[in-house]
Amino acid sequence: MANDDHGDAPGTYERAGMRAEVFLPDDYRPAENEPFMNDRQLEYFRRKLLAWKAELLEQSAETLEGLAESARNVPDIADRASEETDRALELRTRDRQRKLVSKIDSALRRIDNGEYGYCEKTGEPISLKRLDARPIATMTLEAQEKHERRERVHRDD
Repeated sequence: MANDDHGDAPGTYERAGMRAEVFLPDDYRPAENEPFMNDRQLEYFRRKLLAWKAELLEQSAETLEGLAESARNVPDIADRASEETDRALELRTRDRQRKLVSKIDSALRRIDNGEYGYCEKTGEPISLKRLDARPIATMTLEAQEKHERRERVHRDD
């Protein structure tokens, strides 16, 4: 997909079956005064998502190395219990990272098919501030809060 993911180099991505080449300055930040989800904004978020995914995959590889090294037989029962607790925590963290990578992949697909940045419930634009803070967001803040309130009510049943 991408030609290059850094600096002023052009990024290439496919959207709605068409390939686009976008030049993005290092200091570019999406602004409210430009057309929503224009090519530069899409490229900005695509690069942000790809960088986040690469970071998570690197951490995951480090976790696997750490787990392989710690898979030794520890004779002391207290040390073994502590090591097992650490392993369980690492595995939970890795599972969260795996789910996050899946959400990042989903966001990248939404960029490709022109759905990125729009609420899956209302179809309204998600604020740029929200997307910058949470680029995998699929709902506006209002829709997300409403969804969470509904979940809490049903969880109490």
